[in-house]
Formats: sequence, C-alpha cells, structure tokens
Amino acid sequence: QVRVVESGGGSVQAGGSLRLSCAASGVTYSGGCMGWFRQAPGKEREVVAIMNSDGSKSYADSVKGRFFISKDAAKNILYLQMNSLKPVDSAMYYCVAARSLWCAGSKDWGQGTQVTVSA
Repeated sequence: QVRVVESGGGSVQAGGSLRLSCAASGVTYSGGCMGWFRQAPGKEREVVAIMNSDGSKSYADSVKGRFFISKDAAKNILYLQMNSLKPVDSAMYYCVAARSLWCAGSKDWGQGTQVTVSA
C-alpha cells in the first residue's frame, strides 16, 4: 500500500521559518520525483517545488530563494525548508510522489499539512 505522509506544518509569524517533511512508503519512485504542492482557500492548487530522482529541482517563482527542497535518500524522506515566510504562503501543503520526472501524470498524494503565516 502506497503511503505519503506529511508533517511539520503549523503557525508562524511573517519572516519566520518552517520545515515540512514527507515520508513515502510502499513503492519505489526510482526514475520519478517527489514534490510539494499547496492550495489556499479559494485558489487553485499550485506546484511549489519538485525534486527528481536524479537530483534536479524546480521551484515556483514565488518561492525561489526562500524555499528549499531536499531529500534524505536513505530514509526516502522529502523536506521543504521554508524561510522568510509571508502571509501569502498560508495554505494546505501537499506532498506528492510520482513515477515520472517532474511529477507529471499520475501522482500519489499525502493528506496535507496546514501552514499559516500571520502578518
């Protein structure tokens, strides 16, 4: 059974930092990717950061230079370090894992973890 589980969300003041973690189990994503999406109330879900199995990364323009994606390959845990947080970063953050590069196509989703940034 495939499981994708996020943790690390919470509430923080603007300018603060949070680190999200994501553990994927039950499947091997060799040749694929893991990444982070987010969805704020009333808005569409958007990609935040993606990391392919070859180490290549991609970030949304809105988070470049503030958010950093990394992975502990031995533990198959994905991280998202979020610095200089802004109120607009408030959203439900979802971890995804996919068997294709850049997380295209079918994905396994976590249940989400809430991030709230106050002004």
